[in-house]
Amino acid sequence: MAAKPTTIAGYLAALTDERRAAINSIRAVINRYLDPRFAEGMQYGMPAWFLPHSEYPGGYHCDPKQPLPFASIASQKSHIGIYLFCIYTNPAEKEQFEKEWAATGKRLNMGASCVRVKKLEDVPLDVLGRAIKRMTAKKFVASYEAARAGSASARGTKKKAASAKKVAKKAPTKSAAVAKARGSKAATSAAAKSKTKTKKAVEKAATKPAAKPAKKVAKKVAAKGATRRTPARAKVTKKVARKT
Repeated sequence: MAAKPTTIAGYLAALTDERRAAINSIRAVINRYLDPRFAEGMQYGMPAWFLPHSEYPGGYHCDPKQPLPFASIASQKSHIGIYLFCIYTNPAEKEQFEKEWAATGKRLNMGASCVRVKKLEDVPLDVLGRAIKRMTAKKFVASYEAARAGSASARGTKKKAASAKKVAKKAPTKSAAVAKARGSKAATSAAAKSKTKTKKAVEKAATKPAAKPAKKVAKKVAAKGATRRTPARAKVTKKVARKT
């Protein structure tokens, strides 16, 4: 696997003639309008412009060892990427850039900060040059720091909201507490009623006369049956006797 180029010359040497010419034309426009406090060099594996540590000692917050990124350009597989971090940190400048680009009639394919073009003719170089010129080092630093402060504030607000939500979730609401108390009271009442009912049933069972033994009951029933049958038999016997 070939080593990644560490210089702009090495990076350009690895490109096709068409890509090299396009990137050099874009570089020329950026260098022409760039505030002299910025420097050009390789950053994150591509030709770039940045504010060196001598101008901004804190460096890039994501990696303080890196100088503060301003813009960069790269040859990708299916397009040329122009990365304008300089306007990403300034919504007003980004809006102005998009408006001016649209006015040229050329199609703008842009993400948060990356403009993607197929060839040099897709780039309105004057629009790009004006955007670079407007964003001086002083203005860029102010925008960058304001954006960072805004992000930190938003993170703090989000964290507080999440914390409050967590506390609210743990603590039962007044209505939930009332509902829980009512449910507990209802359960206690139902249990008391069930206990009373059971007690009455037990007392009723205790006062009920004991059942007669099965043997005596059977004997009594048999005796009654015999008594009922006897007159009938006597009647029949009497009739037979008269006939005789």
